[in-house]
Amino acid sequence: MSNLEIGVAGALGVLVLIAARVPIGVALGGVSLLGITAMRGVDVAAGMAKTSLFEFAASWSLSAVPMFLLMGAIAHHSGISVSLFRAARLWLAALPGGLAVAANFACAVFSAASGSSVATAAAMGRISYPEMKRAGYDPGLSTGVIAAAGTLGSLIPPSILMVLFGIFAETSVSRLMIAGILPGLLTAAVYTVMIVGRCALDPSLAPRVATAHAGAQRLKALGEIWPILLLIAGIIGGIYGGIFTATEAGAVGAFLSLAIAAAQRRLGWEMLRQSLREAIVSSAKIFFVALGAVLMTRFFALSGIPYALGQVLTGLDLSPILLVLASALVYLLLGMFLEPLGLLLITLPLLLPLFKAIDLDMIWIGVLVIKYLEIGLLTPPVGLNIYVVKSTVGDEVPLTTIFRGAAWFLACEVVIVALLIAFPDISLLLPSLMN
Repeated sequence: MSNLEIGVAGALGVLVLIAARVPIGVALGGVSLLGITAMRGVDVAAGMAKTSLFEFAASWSLSAVPMFLLMGAIAHHSGISVSLFRAARLWLAALPGGLAVAANFACAVFSAASGSSVATAAAMGRISYPEMKRAGYDPGLSTGVIAAAGTLGSLIPPSILMVLFGIFAETSVSRLMIAGILPGLLTAAVYTVMIVGRCALDPSLAPRVATAHAGAQRLKALGEIWPILLLIAGIIGGIYGGIFTATEAGAVGAFLSLAIAAAQRRLGWEMLRQSLREAIVSSAKIFFVALGAVLMTRFFALSGIPYALGQVLTGLDLSPILLVLASALVYLLLGMFLEPLGLLLITLPLLLPLFKAIDLDMIWIGVLVIKYLEIGLLTPPVGLNIYVVKSTVGDEVPLTTIFRGAAWFLACEVVIVALLIAFPDISLLLPSLMN
């Protein structure tokens, strides 16, 4: 077999193994080592595994991942998410579908303290769904908004997926994170327009909530969310102002979350133990998959697959926009079956060389890829955020109802992605203003 044939066989083998429920990290790493052995021999495969994996794992930029995970865990266990939804509810409940709008914006703000879509959906699901249920909200709307707005954790900084994309694409992680702010706010705004419009046309979806005596409570609630505002200002302001890098922001965020929890007298040993355990376990899972992806990148490079794909696309003479749309289709199809982290790390070794070959802006592409991954969190049959919300609400709401509720937000995503492709400055404006 030629090197190219071995590469293609390896790519198909990875998909087969993943379909057979083999862990993604094992599938990526195992197939890659076998493929490199077949092309270059055992000694080269062993040497590449030793040097490549160490160089990647020892990368300074990767230290941001466990720090952001620790920050998000502390923010959740210290009760920040509860105060945040309470404030959003008091200020927005008067709107049509006000509690759903409150959940939407609470997810958007909490995303800036968690860095994870799954963590955001889980935290807000436990807090906001009971409130909407008591108010008589449609179950599809209630669960759909939590699942969809939870995806903002991947886009609004700090984002763990942004860190990994920046490392693999060899582009500025700080600029990538700042680039996600406006697309994240755009997503939250479009979701809000859809929610308010639907509930205004069909009031039965979301009965109005009494707000007659909420005036004094609103001001008090604002005073209770200073911790998360301080956390967001510290991280995003520091990155944007060039005070520290995205990697250093992880340590700053973890320290600030600890300091805030201590100031609020919520920093107990049990809370700290749970937060550390969550951060360690999640970091180990992410690194294991990422190390497999590193080997896959080397394997594909040796096999010549990226070069062959580049030659095919050159022959097709695809415009940059058509390539971006083609990649969207790839992520949409694979996102139905793979979780976001695995999908990101499987596709980057193949797609990044193609994007770079036609000189696409890696910041803009990074935002689009993260947006594609967000959509995959909502699509059946493996919409991860859907299942997170399902585990939160239990048997009260059927899985089909949650998917039905999320379908309205998927329709919004079509509009959002079209705007991001048509107007790249939505993603590139803030990074262009950075120091």
